[in-house]
Amino acid sequence: MPGPRKLDPSSSPRALLGAELRHRREAAGLSQSELGAPLFLSGSFIGQLESGVRRMQMDQAEKFDEMLGADGFFVRNCEALKKSKYPEHFAEAAEAEARAEAIREYAPQLIPGLLQTEGYARAVFREGLPTATESTIDELVATRLERAQILADPTAPLLWVVLDEAVLRRRVGGSELMAEALRHIAGLARRRRIIVQVLPCSAGAHMVLEGSLKLMGFPDAPPLAYLQGLGTGQLQDDPATVRQYELTYDLLVASAISPAASLALIESVAEDYDHEAEQF
Repeated sequence: MPGPRKLDPSSSPRALLGAELRHRREAAGLSQSELGAPLFLSGSFIGQLESGVRRMQMDQAEKFDEMLGADGFFVRNCEALKKSKYPEHFAEAAEAEARAEAIREYAPQLIPGLLQTEGYARAVFREGLPTATESTIDELVATRLERAQILADPTAPLLWVVLDEAVLRRRVGGSELMAEALRHIAGLARRRRIIVQVLPCSAGAHMVLEGSLKLMGFPDAPPLAYLQGLGTGQLQDDPATVRQYELTYDLLVASAISPAASLALIESVAEDYDHEAEQF
């Protein structure tokens, strides 16, 4: 098994906290489980804090300062973690996503944020926030496109997406914009940058009809599952729970059409949108 990932403490407040937590825990002669027990945290959760995958909360920082004699170090530096470009319910998941080596996602209604074009993202935010100013929309779009920069690396992370057929059929921003958005996904698939499958409507009911599912794997920490609903999000790290969500995703993959057939369908629907746009 590979050893713990070496964090650069200067790279982010989270990396700084993780490196210092590991240093002080080891100096105190405590295992991850022993450090976590008084806070009712698992050893794996402590490992995720140390590797920078999970975000340290203020009550945890206070207890670490007390247990490790850190003289307020964790509380002081934990304040920096409160600042995020993302909504509170998604901030920790977005930060974990940036460190993941593998991401598997099921999207029931919209193209996932990592795969959205600028036009598609703008249309989503305009419809979802009808009273927001253009400057606010600009900031939201820029943040979403910045997230997608993790795909600039030609090989990592592995991104495997299952799109519900409804995602292809739902017109977001008009026919021309939809054609562009679907071709963007097809282009990534043809360049073998992502794996994409379509779950057809004919597949019927399944276990994730009521929301989206994202699974994230890491080289030096246990996997996480993220479930998102309207204005809410839950990051799950319980091993048994995550395994159940992994099985759920595997069943979705088994019900989806093949990557080759999915690519053909995505490009066919994009052509249909092109024809519609030409008529106007």
